[in-house]
Amino acid sequence: VQLQESGPGLVKPAQTIYLTCTVSGGSISTINSDWIWIRQPPGKGLEWIGAIHYSGSISYSPTLKSRTSFSRDTSKNQFTLQLSSVTPEDTAVYYCAGPGVWGQGTQVTVSS
Repeated sequence: VQLQESGPGLVKPAQTIYLTCTVSGGSISTINSDWIWIRQPPGKGLEWIGAIHYSGSISYSPTLKSRTSFSRDTSKNQFTLQLSSVTPEDTAVYYCAGPGVWGQGTQVTVSS
């Protein structure tokens, strides 16, 4: 299984980050796994954003839940992250992850 994140690298404050994780080599709806979003702000540790289970159930980080939404497109084997009302504190490398594998990460910078 391989994962690849995609999305805009620069977002303005108060806007929404839209990221897509494209999965190859296995189906997100049949592999018994959580499909996860994680981020790492500059100089800080990893932060779990949430997960969408292969069954479709979703879990969000309590600290980000009010601004986060996950979805998936099983026909494209993709799952997506929306993070709204962003501030510069949301600047980070965003990763998607699956069963024992991570994407390479994508830098998202929030700046006017």
